[in-house]
Amino acid sequence: MNARNVKIGLVGIGGIGQHHVNYLSGMDNVELVGVCDTDREKADRTARKHGTTAYYDAADLLDRSGLDLIIIAVPHYDHPTIAMEAFKRGVHVLCEKPIAVHVNAANAMIRAYEDAKRTHPGLQFAIMFQERTLPFYAKLKELLAAGTLGKLTRATWIHTKWFRSQAYYDSGGWRATWAGEGGGILTNQCPHTLDMYQWLFGLPEAITGHAHIGKYHDIEVEDEVTAYFEHANGMIGHLVVTTAELPGTNRLEIVGDTGKLLLENGKLLHYRYPQSMLAFSRETEQRFAEWTIEPEEVAVDESAPNGHHVVTRRLVDRLLGKDVELIAEGPEGLGSLTLANGIMLSAFRKRTEPVPIDGDAFQAELEERIRTSSYVKKAVRAQDAAEDMSTSFGKTN
Repeated sequence: MNARNVKIGLVGIGGIGQHHVNYLSGMDNVELVGVCDTDREKADRTARKHGTTAYYDAADLLDRSGLDLIIIAVPHYDHPTIAMEAFKRGVHVLCEKPIAVHVNAANAMIRAYEDAKRTHPGLQFAIMFQERTLPFYAKLKELLAAGTLGKLTRATWIHTKWFRSQAYYDSGGWRATWAGEGGGILTNQCPHTLDMYQWLFGLPEAITGHAHIGKYHDIEVEDEVTAYFEHANGMIGHLVVTTAELPGTNRLEIVGDTGKLLLENGKLLHYRYPQSMLAFSRETEQRFAEWTIEPEEVAVDESAPNGHHVVTRRLVDRLLGKDVELIAEGPEGLGSLTLANGIMLSAFRKRTEPVPIDGDAFQAELEERIRTSSYVKKAVRAQDAAEDMSTSFGKTN
């Protein structure tokens, strides 16, 4: 690898792929050596604009461009396949979320990475969880790591700012189908939310999920979900998400023994308890009690660098030999996927599911829904039809 530049290839030039190309063009120590898409016109146009080479097959990009690092921005089902081909060649990987559609595929991807490192010890694998860089979430992580709230007892996240219209779902033949996307709101809109939950609180030991299929839209996947998480330390968690609400809510409440944090509407509030809540409950002689607490607004540096380019910059710096931590190591993508698959498996089987979840059972449920699907898209906008997914190596979008 050139001591001054990391040679990067991008596979998948949809909306997020275009975003990657745009910031890469202005990034130091980076050379964009190829862009790849099955839409040849799109690949050619993007290559011309950014002074690079167009490829139409991911294998060609891997074999002919001379890249050091591939950024994978294709549909979800193709993430593991392309990543594993890259690992075999000793090519570093930065994968868009989610890591895969189901945990079995993610585990195969992680095993391939670990195997490849025996031959290529410096091989790097990162996943694009850029929301970890968002200032409010980074501050929450800092406060919780410092034990600000003491023993955590509850986390409740109502995140319904995911409105999607029927026109959105009609905009691609693959969209919101089991075969094309592998799920609905949990697979498409919420991987960052699920990653943030497990990043802040860890994985639960049991998941109970309620998922409503096409409740508000003409789709065959989930558009409203409520989940209940039970953690080994006694903490419980709640997650409420939907693509049907306007204007929607994004409210995260974290309760601990010594305080509460509330994040909503661009403000982070800290309620400091006068003493241990749990000790007070055990020791007080009062049968009823109330605490009147004026919350303090926590100062957050909203100007701190954040976003996709920060994740990529960190990986590039590591490849250049700098001693830096990645925003998210690739195998960490298994956490959010465990939550997503666990919620759906619980909903499918109408029972609480232990963690780690039964990956074979979820994969079987998913494959059965694909096999028996009779869902037919009623409308696909012509200008978006070209954005249909394919699920074979070498065909990307």
